[in-house]
Amino acid sequence: MSLSNVKCTVDNCRYWQNENCQATAIEVNVDEGGKRAQNSKQTQCHTFEQK
Repeated sequence: MSLSNVKCTVDNCRYWQNENCQATAIEVNVDEGGKRAQNSKQTQCHTFEQK
């Protein structure tokens, strides 16, 4: 099962297909550690794998 309803614009990720994420799971972390972000700019996707 893929996450085709998750939008993605990183076209050099191996899970990217037509602006959708085809990974079976995603991992998003807060920049510089911790558990709380103030906005989306303080987060990052760790599911990324270059094509």
